[in-house]
Amino acid sequence: MSSDRLRTPDVEALLAAFGALETDDERYAFLQDVATIREIKDLAQRLEVARMLDAGEHYTHIQQVTGASSTTISRVSRSLNYGAEGYRIVLDRLGPLEPAEGGDA
Repeated sequence: MSSDRLRTPDVEALLAAFGALETDDERYAFLQDVATIREIKDLAQRLEVARMLDAGEHYTHIQQVTGASSTTISRVSRSLNYGAEGYRIVLDRLGPLEPAEGGDA
């Protein structure tokens, strides 16, 4: 999606809402109110896929660990390599993360 189409007043308000949250409990509460549990888990899974791709893990291993489809892994890979640098910023700031435990991400 083009950045121009994404930068709407509603999305700007959503970003401001995330920025206003101060604790993990507040972030959890907001996420539960604004998205379904499945949507939240899908986003978390994509971040784990990005982390594993960045660490050089093979698609097959990523599928086994996270339960992500090959399509999801491919999309995350494309975003990680050719996207808007969002994954790169987050991965660089978070540093190495602990390996996923099972795939409930």
